[in-house]
Amino acid sequence: MNHYSQIYLIDDFEMSNLFHKVLFNKLKIGDEINVFTNPEKALDDLRQKVVVCDRIFILLDLNMPEMSGFEFLDIMIKEQFSEQIDVVIATSSISEDDMKKAEQYPMFVKGFVTKPLKIDRLKSLLHPLQRVNDLE
Repeated sequence: MNHYSQIYLIDDFEMSNLFHKVLFNKLKIGDEINVFTNPEKALDDLRQKVVVCDRIFILLDLNMPEMSGFEFLDIMIKEQFSEQIDVVIATSSISEDDMKKAEQYPMFVKGFVTKPLKIDRLKSLLHPLQRVNDLE
C-alpha cells in the first residue's frame, strides 16, 4: 500500500473525521494525519505543505457549510496544486450526478465512496493507487 507524507481528513462532521483517523492509523500509510472540519483552513494548511511534501492523500467530504468538496477541488485546480495529491471523496451522497461530477477532476480524484467508510473499502481504494504510484 502507498505511503503518504501527509493525510488530510476534511469533513464538517467531527465524528466522521475521528472515525476515519482511527482507520488511517490502523493502516499506517501516513506520516502525519491532519484533521479539519473547515475546508478553508485545510486549504490554508495544504498550501504550506504541498511544496515540501512528497505525496499527499485527502479524504474529502462533499457537503460542507463553508465550501463544498467540489469548490475545494476547483481551488486546487485554479491554484495549480501538485498532482502528487490523491483525493478520495467520502460522502453520504449517493447521487449519480455527484459521481459524474467527481470524474471532472481526474488529476486529483482517485475514488468516490459513501460513508461510513470501512477499512476494507479504504484498502481497495489505496491498493490501485500503489500500482500507479510505483510507475512514477
